[in-house]
Amino acid sequence: MKQYALPIRFGIATSGCLIAFFLILSLFDLHTNIFYSLFNGLITGFGIYEAIKFFRLKNPEGFGYGGGFMAGMVTGFVATLLFTLFFAFYSTEVNTAFLKELSQVWFKDYGSFEAIVFFTVAIMGFATTLVLTLSFMQLFKASNNMKKKSV
Repeated sequence: MKQYALPIRFGIATSGCLIAFFLILSLFDLHTNIFYSLFNGLITGFGIYEAIKFFRLKNPEGFGYGGGFMAGMVTGFVATLLFTLFFAFYSTEVNTAFLKELSQVWFKDYGSFEAIVFFTVAIMGFATTLVLTLSFMQLFKASNNMKKKSV
């Protein structure tokens, strides 16, 4: 369980940044523009990168691909889960007109689509987590090409 403490902390911090970004957008009434969700990938990517980097710094001798991959995935999954829960709470309890506004702007042909929106938010976060973790692990993994051959 101790190996998951650092990624969980980074996941909570990342979800805090995602929530803060969403609330800032809502202050300017830009939260219905789905193109701003592209910045969620940058925020999540930064959190995953930092989690893997700190995980590697904390255990330089024992750092392997599996450990780094686990750190990135746990960070992203925790952040996605917490943000999705916040998003569901915000859109059903805080601003009940949010989903109606969102549907009028982007999904005029659909009636009730709350579950689809929540599912989409979660899947986008999980997919982003997987792709970014795989990408960042290419930077952090040990390369076999740089080892010197003894003659």
